[in-house]
Amino acid sequence: MQKNCKRIAAITMVRNDDFFLQKWVSYYGAQLGKENLYIFFDGLDQRIPKFCNETNAFLHEKIGKHVVEAEKCRLKFLSDQATKLFNNGYDLIVGVDADEYIVVDPKLEVGLREYLSSQKIDVSLSPMGLDFGQRLGKESDLSLEKTFLTQRHYAQIGTRYTKPSVIARPCMWGSGFHRIKGHNFHIAPGLYLMHFGYSDLKIIKSRICDKGREAQGWGKHIIKRSRTIRFVNSLPARDFDCWTRWARIIQTWCRPPYALNKPAMFELKIVVEIPERFRKIL
Repeated sequence: MQKNCKRIAAITMVRNDDFFLQKWVSYYGAQLGKENLYIFFDGLDQRIPKFCNETNAFLHEKIGKHVVEAEKCRLKFLSDQATKLFNNGYDLIVGVDADEYIVVDPKLEVGLREYLSSQKIDVSLSPMGLDFGQRLGKESDLSLEKTFLTQRHYAQIGTRYTKPSVIARPCMWGSGFHRIKGHNFHIAPGLYLMHFGYSDLKIIKSRICDKGREAQGWGKHIIKRSRTIRFVNSLPARDFDCWTRWARIIQTWCRPPYALNKPAMFELKIVVEIPERFRKIL
């Protein structure tokens, strides 16, 4: 561990999502150390793949029968697990889904552990959310053989993914890690949450057909969120540095009336092209 770096764990829960989980383990393992990754598999019918060796991976009884109930219970469970990790000596906990990767802007020339260790965090820290799509006819199916950012170049600046993903003390995440109950959020400069769950049409179709997700009522949710592909194919790609800077300001001060501890962006749909400097890191 680098000198003066904090002890940081990453935590997630998955079901039938080995493709993105493999990238999750590879990325966060390199950034934080595999021994600091905690993975919970939703359902005793799941299997722990070999690429999870050296991590802390556990099978857990399936949580919830329907999407709303399942998400509420899942985040309650993960919040409780984060509390246990704090009690075991961790300084910070990163809570993200298996298709979400928190990345530091390469121009800062620091890794994720070093960056987070340098931040003063009271309760939580939020990266700027980037929801990736697929330019159909230009970008082929995602492959684990190449870095994701050499294969996907366009993302919507998405308030749904500006999440309080990094916490510094026990608290309660809301569904999907989208908020922390009873606390505000703080968006960090030069830090991005890159969401790839709806960046590949083939994977979206397989998720829609997944019987487990269908039984929990995820079908309509997946179809709704897959509109990101439509956005990146129909909207102009804008300058990354300019619009992420403005988005951080807007999201800091603009809030939806129904959830004052979540960011908003006046319903703006802004697609940006990811700079080449990011290509090698994820």
